[in-house]
Amino acid sequence: MQRQVVDYALQRRALLAEVHSGRTGVSSVCDAGPYLLRAAKFHGRQASTDCPVCRKEKLTLVSWVFGDRLGPVSGSARMPEELVRLAATQDEFTVHVVEVCRTCSWNHLVQSYVLGAPVAPGTRRRAPRRRTASE
Repeated sequence: MQRQVVDYALQRRALLAEVHSGRTGVSSVCDAGPYLLRAAKFHGRQASTDCPVCRKEKLTLVSWVFGDRLGPVSGSARMPEELVRLAATQDEFTVHVVEVCRTCSWNHLVQSYVLGAPVAPGTRRRAPRRRTASE
């Protein structure tokens, strides 16, 4: 269950108004790097809205996970089904959803939220025991 949801729609709307009025250049908002574009290709899901800048294709939503207890998974893009699995097995972590246009490289953080088991302050949940080859 998503907790502490933050929606960045107002920030997005203000930025797009700046772009459409000419006060902000398109090149400064269409700056997705190769790592983000690859994540959109392999880990993203198609949104229902067209790109607000080039209007040539549907946006792609990419979910990034961050958390101290996620280990090497932290800072990576994950598919929706992976988020469900992580939420069921991990202590709380943050998900950042970024919209990306794979044509013009527009990208913007649209939402963030917390998933996973809540951890009381000052306590640590033990990691599940790994099975050995002999088990």
